[in-house]
Amino acid sequence: MTTNKKKKKDEITIRSSAAEYLTFVAATGDNPQSVEMRYEDENIWLTQKMLAVLYDVDVRTINYHLQKIFEDSELTPEATIRNFRIVQVEGQRQVARDVEHYNLQAIISIGFKVNSERAVQFRKWVNKIAKDYTIQGWVMDKERLIKGGSILTDEYFEHLLEEIREIRLSERKFYQKITDIYATSLDYDPTAKSTLLFFAKVQNKLHYAIHQHTAAELIYERADAKKERMGLTTWEKSPHGKIQKHDVSIAKNYLTKDELEWLGRIVSAYLDLAERRARRRMPMTMQDWSEQLELVLQADGSAILQDAGKITAEIAQEHAQFDYFQQGAAVETAGKYRFRIAFEIDRVIPVSETQQRNTVL
Repeated sequence: MTTNKKKKKDEITIRSSAAEYLTFVAATGDNPQSVEMRYEDENIWLTQKMLAVLYDVDVRTINYHLQKIFEDSELTPEATIRNFRIVQVEGQRQVARDVEHYNLQAIISIGFKVNSERAVQFRKWVNKIAKDYTIQGWVMDKERLIKGGSILTDEYFEHLLEEIREIRLSERKFYQKITDIYATSLDYDPTAKSTLLFFAKVQNKLHYAIHQHTAAELIYERADAKKERMGLTTWEKSPHGKIQKHDVSIAKNYLTKDELEWLGRIVSAYLDLAERRARRRMPMTMQDWSEQLELVLQADGSAILQDAGKITAEIAQEHAQFDYFQQGAAVETAGKYRFRIAFEIDRVIPVSETQQRNTVL
């Protein structure tokens, strides 16, 4: 994110809550061409291209809504548009041109018009501000008042670095460390569709990158009562303790030593990236972290999962538990598993071709 100001960088503090929010959601990592936010005369200014990035829509959508806003006299062009000279690359050369920028009023108005998840987040935030103001008669941003200005302070990034190191040292599962990093996003919303989708897919993305199977497919393929220890390479009480029912439904328990090391390297690369970004004072959004995971996998030469797989988690679990009880019956002489085996056999779901095509993890 590039910010153009008349004052020195360290003298500028954006104190408007709306401006601060928009600064957050416009942050797009280390690509200076992706979005440029201009802070001028105590206002924020964006071009149509920047607005499209901000709200994650096409430039034509932004243009359409701006024209409608002006036609309806909701705002006037004279009060909301200003030309700023910017340098842009055209072919092999850099050219300075006057480009129309739109102020915070226009930015907010468009946020109420466009239909995108980013715009929905913005409207939810504005509605909360309006509700607090209506009920209380005032709105206070306590966190920023305590810190004396912008939330994106050195203290913020130092805290972020500490949080990343704690995630690295934690006993959390590999894929949970990825979701923990995602949760540090500036615009993190645990209820957003993109969050739910990311959390649902991250485990399968990691597994697929290593062995070209989803977690469920791996369990279904490798869980086998005929194999020693059901095909498991590790379990809760390994190496000498008994294998329990829940052990056979955990995909990581079937990974080979090499596969586990590969998984660890991928997660470590993601954590290294997070730490470098924090050290360089680069704010990251939910979309940024989702895209960075894809880039880490691609850089590693890993296969990228394109669908939900062919086996559901439920079917994989039924298969593994059925084989678990089969192996238990072969080993146990007292026959204490027989009734449970019969019960589990009745519960096994046959995998039809239709189910294979339409299952969603």
